[in-house]
Amino acid sequence: MNFPFKTVLLYLFGSILLISALLRITEWSFVPYLYALACVGMAALFLLSPYKGENFRLKRLNIQQAIAALLLPVSAFFMYKGMNEWVVCLLVSAILQIYVIFVGDYEEKKQERNGKDNESAK
Repeated sequence: MNFPFKTVLLYLFGSILLISALLRITEWSFVPYLYALACVGMAALFLLSPYKGENFRLKRLNIQQAIAALLLPVSAFFMYKGMNEWVVCLLVSAILQIYVIFVGDYEEKKQERNGKDNESAK
């Protein structure tokens, strides 16, 4: 999957996820299905983009991202069943995703800096 298409899908599923989570207040009957669609779509996007490098920390972050992605369909299940635990699953998933984004970006920049330092030392 090419990068711009994946980004568009990520924004689309993220928007649907946010809107359907906010619409949960209205108690409309189609909201859990819309939420489940967005959760499964986002989980698929995260799970289908594994890290292929050798950096151990980035591999670990990818595993954490996979756990956060798996929590999304679990939260959709809880919403469908009418349980309020879906909010906790969504919150834990969001916190993990935010952590992975910031630390992963820092690690990638650090890896690029170290790669440039090694090239200039040669």
